[in-house]
Amino acid sequence: MIRYFNKSFKAALDGFRETIISEKSFKTMLVIGALVVAAMLYFPTSRLEKVVLLLSVFSVLILELINSAVERIMDVVTTERDERIRVIKDLMAAIVLLASFGSSVVGILIFYPYFLELFK
Repeated sequence: MIRYFNKSFKAALDGFRETIISEKSFKTMLVIGALVVAAMLYFPTSRLEKVVLLLSVFSVLILELINSAVERIMDVVTTERDERIRVIKDLMAAIVLLASFGSSVVGILIFYPYFLELFK
């Protein structure tokens, strides 16, 4: 049981490492997520604000991982130009874009009062 867990954990870390190495957009989102966490720790955010911010950050990162996986699956399905695959990839990108936009709104709503206070 422990050996299976270790093997699964290693596979997950390998996938995470592969994503960081090969997916520029994931790296960008990871940096933005780290900045959000740093701001969350710097400002006196409430426990609820911290939870909402972390859920937002992890949601975007998870959706970007899913997007990357779907894109790679589609690339295995065919290397030729296929309109249906283009639509699938565009839909996945739209999902990540919408989540990113929503997370940005959440971040602005939470951090705006703290930045106002900081620059008073």
